[in-house]
Amino acid sequence: MMGLDLLFGPSVERGPRDRRIYLTFDDGPNERATPVILDILAAERVPAAFFMVGKHVRLFPKLARRVREAGHEVGNHTEHHVKLHLLGPTRIHAELAQAHVAIVVRTGREPRVFRAPHGLRSPFLRPLARRFGYTVFGWTFGVFDTARPGANVIRRRVHARLRPGAIVLLHDGDGYDPEGDRMQTAEALPGIIADARASGYEFGALSELLPAPSYTHSSPGTQDTAASSQRTPTLPAPSSPD
Repeated sequence: MMGLDLLFGPSVERGPRDRRIYLTFDDGPNERATPVILDILAAERVPAAFFMVGKHVRLFPKLARRVREAGHEVGNHTEHHVKLHLLGPTRIHAELAQAHVAIVVRTGREPRVFRAPHGLRSPFLRPLARRFGYTVFGWTFGVFDTARPGANVIRRRVHARLRPGAIVLLHDGDGYDPEGDRMQTAEALPGIIADARASGYEFGALSELLPAPSYTHSSPGTQDTAASSQRTPTLPAPSSPD
């Protein structure tokens, strides 16, 4: 991965090699799956991170806020779930900025973490992520839960691939369809948690893997006209056109 990091910038793909793992959910919020997942996490006292698509945050603002109020990490997953490696800097900036504003306005907190859709980064992402103050995350393993192979299959796949420090990629939404069905992932979650604990793992918060904050936003950004009564975050402007 070192060569990719030199080209695309660093990403966090695993935590310390201790008996601790990190659950992450992409592509939400989703009106059906996200509430069920939140209820399970609350009942089991398990932290998680949710990398949200901006357009879904705008559709389901109460769910986005509920994730934040439950104490989970809320991350930026672009506005439209686009593949960044095909885009220039102006479009990438817009994707990050629009989702950033949506998250701030609907949750009341600035995201600190970013994950590229499909993990496809771009050389233009590194400076933009730095200027937004983001730590970029990947994952240790995914289990293709988006293919909906069945809750028991999802559970078995996670259990088989558990390893110390793993950042586990799951999905509470569909990046291209706000109504997409992710209930199999929700149904698998209690078993995933039980299996991990039976194997001696604890669950960590993704915030444990963040560096100490050392950034400020100084350039004007994008205003969200749907919520003008709330503070509009100040965002970095793009450095150059496409």
